[in-house]
Amino acid sequence: MTASTAVLMMAYGTPRDLDDVEAYYTDIRNGRPPPPELLEELKQRYRAIGGKSPLLEITRSQVEGVEDRVGTKTYLGMKHAPPRIADAVAEIAAAGADRIVGLVLAPHYSAMSVGDYERRVRLAATEAGWEVTIDMIESWHLEPGYIDLLCERVDYALRTLTKDVRRDTTVVFTAHSLPERVLSTGDPYAEQLRATADAVAANMGLASWQIGWQSAGRTKDPWIGPDILEVIADLAARGQRGVVVCPCGFVSDHLEVLYDVDIECKRVAGELGLELERTASPNDDPAFLDVLAGVVRRKLDGTG
Repeated sequence: MTASTAVLMMAYGTPRDLDDVEAYYTDIRNGRPPPPELLEELKQRYRAIGGKSPLLEITRSQVEGVEDRVGTKTYLGMKHAPPRIADAVAEIAAAGADRIVGLVLAPHYSAMSVGDYERRVRLAATEAGWEVTIDMIESWHLEPGYIDLLCERVDYALRTLTKDVRRDTTVVFTAHSLPERVLSTGDPYAEQLRATADAVAANMGLASWQIGWQSAGRTKDPWIGPDILEVIADLAARGQRGVVVCPCGFVSDHLEVLYDVDIECKRVAGELGLELERTASPNDDPAFLDVLAGVVRRKLDGTG
């Protein structure tokens, strides 16, 4: 590690409040304002979780925790909301760094997710005329400490279920769906989610588990499935009585967890007679910050 290296941690971003939802949604849609009905639906989802997402506050805490542990100045860049990736890159350049170690707060790699963050970092540096070494951490989906953390949280969620329901319960590991076309390019995203689930299931000796996908976008293109709501319906049809959702593709509480799982999935499960529990998000748990710091430290040292 040297004084000329900076760490850049990145996340998707979130609106500051309900008044900011339209600008945020427009940014996601590449500058195209959303139709009024879709905008209102998104606002209603934020209202259902209290009016705003805690993502920004949690991510700031994660950044601070990693910086404290690795001893290297660490910056935050968001994809669709301030503080933006380009602004963080400009700040790093102004500080005189000549190397960036980039970490996206998502454990699984896809060219459409982690790859896009990297493209944005490189574009920002190029547009600033700044020659900088950019070392991206592509994925950390099998990091032992992360697998251990997931095992602990799956175990706790299973224990939360009614005892007699626990015997007829399936654990569903989820991540944000992406358009199916990524699979034809050899993108490792789906395989990495499966590898994470396999590792947890093997470590715990799970009797019943599977993969589900959630939070698919509203486009004409087909998205990777099965959707988590379809999985829940299928489990009910098969006579299962409980389901534990482990959204291992997400590391913070935000809309896709607090609404899509805690409200929408729970409602569907309840209507079908299933008990549903969700594993707690890693957020700024010190054990999780230790995991992230270890990943970053190895990249800083050139050993990972």
